[in-house]
Amino acid sequence: MNGKGSGPGLWAAVVLALLGVLLLPPAPASAAGKPTVTLSKSQAGKGGSVTVKGAGWRPNALLMLLICGQSKPGRGVIGGTGSCANSEGRAVTTDKGGAFSKRLPVAEPPKPCPCVVHVATVTGKKARADAAFKVAGHPVEPLPEHAESGSLSTLTGTGTGLDGSSGLLTWFGAPPRRTLAFTVDNVGSEPVKDPVFQVGTSHGVFAPQWEERPWRGTIAPGKKARIELPVELSAGAHGDYLVSLKFGGEILAEQPWEVGRPWGATVFWILLCLVVPAAVFRLGMAAIDHLRHPPGRHRGGRPLSSGTSRGAPPGARGTARPAGDGPRSP
Repeated sequence: MNGKGSGPGLWAAVVLALLGVLLLPPAPASAAGKPTVTLSKSQAGKGGSVTVKGAGWRPNALLMLLICGQSKPGRGVIGGTGSCANSEGRAVTTDKGGAFSKRLPVAEPPKPCPCVVHVATVTGKKARADAAFKVAGHPVEPLPEHAESGSLSTLTGTGTGLDGSSGLLTWFGAPPRRTLAFTVDNVGSEPVKDPVFQVGTSHGVFAPQWEERPWRGTIAPGKKARIELPVELSAGAHGDYLVSLKFGGEILAEQPWEVGRPWGATVFWILLCLVVPAAVFRLGMAAIDHLRHPPGRHRGGRPLSSGTSRGAPPGARGTARPAGDGPRSP
């Protein structure tokens, strides 16, 4: 083949390649951008309804739609789902392109407005989006200045767990200590500065006892951070415990913790219960013996005279004779 005949064939191959690229199906909407939510109306009263549409979500993802009070787009749901009208929520599954459309009844949330329509994933990787919505006739109050935005989400499969081990003192009843390590992702549109988490420990059927654990730092939107928080139980604690992590009123993670029994303390108390009675018994017997046989008195009850030899056998009674007497004649 010569160089002149190769020109038309080359151009034909280039044209066919371009046509193939143009005819390719478009990529799913969820492959680019963040999930979005749009509403058919911005205001409605109790008993009405609003159509919620979304795009950019994961294909075939299960979502929950809620009307929440004390919330604002970009700051998330302050107070978690406790600020939402959960009984009137609706679930929807996205299509293959990551879009959905669902009619949502309007209900008054337990918290005052400003309100939003809150959409969040139920399973899989967490994602959420909010759209401003006004519930007609519902009270309106300013948002707390220092309220948490609730835009943090824990990442699964990134080493969430309890780090550390029990020492010798814990074996004798000292408070067990661990470090709760986890990775969070800021899924909101605003940075989260110096977040305050809540760590709770529960045992059996009892409710968790929550304690605030601040973390110093700033997490920018779309960024991740590795966080470590201390966890401590009461002295002598043992058994199966559950450590829970909460932020903005929403549970982010739960981690089981099996605490061994402090056998050192058990052995100590067993020995103490054996040694103390034995020592008291011996002291009591010594006191009784002392009372029955005081010093200076023979064990038979008779006092010891100075002229009686302690080494003489009983009954050996002799009469001392004068030194000048000689032997008597028969």
